[in-house]
This record gives sequence, C-alpha cells and structure tokens, in this order.
Amino acid sequence: MAGFAYVAIAYLLAAMGGLMFGYDVGISSGVTSMDDFLGKFFPSVLQRKLQLVGKEGNYCKYDDQGVQAFTSSLYLTGLVATFAASYTTQRFGRKPTMVIAGLFFIAGVVFNAAAENLAMLIIGRILLGCGVGFANQAVPLYLSEITPTCYWGGLNILFQLNVTIGILIANLVVKLHPWSWRLSLGLAGIPAVLLTVGSLCLCETVEMAVLII
Repeated sequence: MAGFAYVAIAYLLAAMGGLMFGYDVGISSGVTSMDDFLGKFFPSVLQRKLQLVGKEGNYCKYDDQGVQAFTSSLYLTGLVATFAASYTTQRFGRKPTMVIAGLFFIAGVVFNAAAENLAMLIIGRILLGCGVGFANQAVPLYLSEITPTCYWGGLNILFQLNVTIGILIANLVVKLHPWSWRLSLGLAGIPAVLLTVGSLCLCETVEMAVLII
C-alpha cells in the first residue's frame, strides 16, 4: 500500500507538467481577448477590434504579427526544446529534466506576469515553450516507468486528462473578467512551483538507475 501511495503522490506531482501545458495553451487565447491586455501591448489590434464589432470575423480583428508571435512562440520553442530534452532525459535522467522544465515554467511565468512590453511577453512565452518541451518529454516517460503494470492504462491517460483540465481552468479564469491579465498569466506559477518542488522530492526511476550504473 505504501508503494502505491508513493506512486500516487509521485504521479500527482509529476502530472503538473500536463496541467501546466494545458493552462499555457488555453490562457494565450484568453488574454488576447482582454481589452486591457490588447490596449497595453497591441493598441492597433484593440482599435480594429472595436471598429469591427459585428462586422468582420476574428481573423480580421487579430491579424497582427505581434499577436501571432505571442501565441506561436511557445509552440515553436517547445518543438525545438524537445530535441534538447530528449538528450537530457536519456543522459541525466527523468527527474532532472522535470526540474529543468519546472524552472523554465517559473521563469516564463515571471516574465509574462511582470511584462511591460512585447519583448518581455515573447521572452516569457519562449521560456514557457522550453518548459513545455522538457516536461512533455520527461513526464509521460517518468509516469510510465513508475506505474505498476496493472495500472498503466488508467494512470497514463491521466496526463492527457491534466492537459485538458489545464485548458478548462484557463478558459474559466479568463471568464472571471475583470480579473487582470497579469493575474491570469501569473496563476500558471502554481502548477509550475508544484512541478519543480515535487520533482525535487521524487526518486529517479529504476530504468534510469540501471542505465546510469
């Protein structure tokens, strides 16, 4: 029972990577719909949005390179970071890779929540993308290796469930307007801290320990 309790706790902590990924995906579209966010970073988009109310689709309203850079930088960085994360996961282990992912997440949240210009927003999204790349590489692998075979199907699918829960939470948060966009972006720090601290408390998997030996 103690062994299963450890696996359950380890899974809940490690699965924060999925929650973080989902929240980052959902919150980007949410904050770009906030007028105060657009007014600070994309005033031309806000002006066009107000002028085209009921006249044109969202493509015309949000057709802006800055907005596209803000939303896409996370995904592009995550793609590139995955290649580095695959080496880190194999060479140094799953646990260190999850810690690195958590640190990237925390740094990205700080930049985004404290952003004063578009450059800070983009840097924050790039750091979050690095966290996504490292977490999505290491977390599912770690969970597969610590989960007893009789629970593989049920527990492994919970990573994807955490991704969708993160998207749901992000969409619920932005509906609570007039919450500040800084708070919406800053709330991502909760799963980021849980992932980092939790990863520090976990043991490395047996498979990785055998490879190191």
